[in-house]
Amino acid sequence: MSDDSGITGHTRGVVVTTICCLAGIAAGVVSAAYVGTDPVDAGETMAVIVMGVFLLVQYPLYKAIGVGDFGVKDNLYVAFMTFTLWFISYTVLLTSAVTL
Repeated sequence: MSDDSGITGHTRGVVVTTICCLAGIAAGVVSAAYVGTDPVDAGETMAVIVMGVFLLVQYPLYKAIGVGDFGVKDNLYVAFMTFTLWFISYTVLLTSAVTL
């Protein structure tokens, strides 16, 4: 099961999962650094916008490495994984009173 880029199905899944998880963690760290980690900063919508930017930046990266032909299920997976890792990492940074 290999597409025209030479990447097998398993490798494609590992690459997509790794990139969206790392993008979610990076979005959480950038949200904490840009928005802040005070309790009042938890309600800022700018943190969600940062996560959205990290989500959108992934797609040109996927195209560049040859994994870019996504269906609805793939897009939902990338969005869910990016959001989940952003939410977890940003929540940990908010609740641990880290200053970045």
